[in-house]
Amino acid sequence: MTLTVASYNIHKCAGLDRRVKLERIADVLKEIDADLVGIQEVFRPQAEALAERLEMQVFMGPTNKPNDLSYGNAVLTRLPIQSSHTFDLSWAAREPRGGIRLDLTMGDGLLHVFNVHFGLKIRERAAQVRMLIREHILHRDLTGPRIVIGDLNEWFPGTVGRMLRRELHGPRMIRRTHPAPLPIFALDRIYWDRHFVSDGFRVHRSRLARVASDHLPVVARLRLSRTGR
Repeated sequence: MTLTVASYNIHKCAGLDRRVKLERIADVLKEIDADLVGIQEVFRPQAEALAERLEMQVFMGPTNKPNDLSYGNAVLTRLPIQSSHTFDLSWAAREPRGGIRLDLTMGDGLLHVFNVHFGLKIRERAAQVRMLIREHILHRDLTGPRIVIGDLNEWFPGTVGRMLRRELHGPRMIRRTHPAPLPIFALDRIYWDRHFVSDGFRVHRSRLARVASDHLPVVARLRLSRTGR
């Protein structure tokens, strides 16, 4: 079985022209045509509207409620959702951060998908990745392969990437995604379990994607290995 997986920080649907245009984000996602999309920086009504336009299921994991609107992370999926969980990754007095775990039906088993958005400080991110791995990725109840999607906010190679690669696979070379017109920093990542084989990893660089958000999406094509290695 093969999956197309994407991670996209949509910046509240505000493009580089400062216009909030949900239809542009939807069109970028149509270009990618992914089975799973982890979205960061999204309001609940935006996540629901994107799901409707793309004919996908959606699960929202709010981390904040500015103006009484749920805001945070979301996952769009074409796979059936068996269960869903949100978890807190906030650290000290920093901005609230969190993550989502979806347990999805894939073939005869489950796929565990995590979507996270880490903080801006080095110590904050180090605490968050330790929490993610120890309490969530390595949770004893998980029975299927795992995929981690997110804006990890790691501006330069560091603790976050090293710790995730100890448990999961990822591209040998990280891809730059921010700022969208001329990317310098590889903030957006996808990591996958050893049950998967990568058939490709790329940054989606269409003309529309360069203006729709300040981040470019990353896309992985993953194939479930028969051997589980």
